Amino acid sequence: MAKLSTEELLDAFKELTLIELSEFVKKFEETFEVTAAAPVAVAAPAAGGAGAAAEEVEEKDSFDVVLEAAGDKKIQVIKEVRALTSLGLGEAKALVDGVPSTVLEGANKETAEKAKAQLEEAGATVNLK
Repeated sequence: MAKLSTEELLDAFKELTLIELSEFVKKFEETFEVTAAAPVAVAAPAAGGAGAAAEEVEEKDSFDVVLEAAGDKKIQVIKEVRALTSLGLGEAKALVDGVPSTVLEGANKETAEKAKAQLEEAGATVNLK
């Protein structure tokens, strides 16, 4: 079997659905006896008190892009969600159908604002949290 380049491997992974990729990671972990734990953005529980919340807003460097409504051009919004994430068509449609839903978690300010602009251009209503 010919050795695949990194680019060829990445192209192959881009074609997989999240479920297929998850199954691959499990097989990879079993085969090589490793843990492929990806960094996952976890929503931190809200700190108590309004003062703490105000401090968090000032220092915030990661944002969640939350789709509030798909608008008239639902298909365009689904296309944008797919472009912004690694979701397949079915997962992206489910995310858009299940509004409000988080499109990106823990994105930096520039990425979050760019994603918001792309989704709004497609006709969606979006909030950054």
